[in-house]
Amino acid sequence: MNPLRKKRLLIILAILAGVAIAVGLALSALQQNINLFYTPTQIANGEAPADTRIRAGGMVEKGSLKRSGDSLDVEFVVSDFVKNVTIRYRGILPDLFREGQGIVALGKLNSDGVLIADEVLAKHDENYMPPEAAYALEQGKAGRAGEPQKGQP
Repeated sequence: MNPLRKKRLLIILAILAGVAIAVGLALSALQQNINLFYTPTQIANGEAPADTRIRAGGMVEKGSLKRSGDSLDVEFVVSDFVKNVTIRYRGILPDLFREGQGIVALGKLNSDGVLIADEVLAKHDENYMPPEAAYALEQGKAGRAGEPQKGQP
């Protein structure tokens, strides 16, 4: 093979190897940062992985909010109108957090099926709700009323 062609071939192979390594590292980093959304029904049915960071959302049940008197620990129940999941959080809740309102919590499930949240997000106005949470609540209401359930948007 011509030495010039051999040199070009080696350069092209080195560039392709570098691009492949960069793409592999980027995909690996993205995979570790994925937070999948689970409804309280999916969590109660055991579909959500334990010890993996997930997002869970629904409506905060009225009368379920329990605050610790001597720390920032909070416990509350979130529902999709079919099943409930308990969420524990240590920190200051958002100003818009209240019972009977939709929230999304990010955290890990423990062995008891309780979500240990490290972040709680509350909807910012009366009309907005995250699409996943709105769909889960719609399905919960439809299932409770005996209506046929629609496919996910």
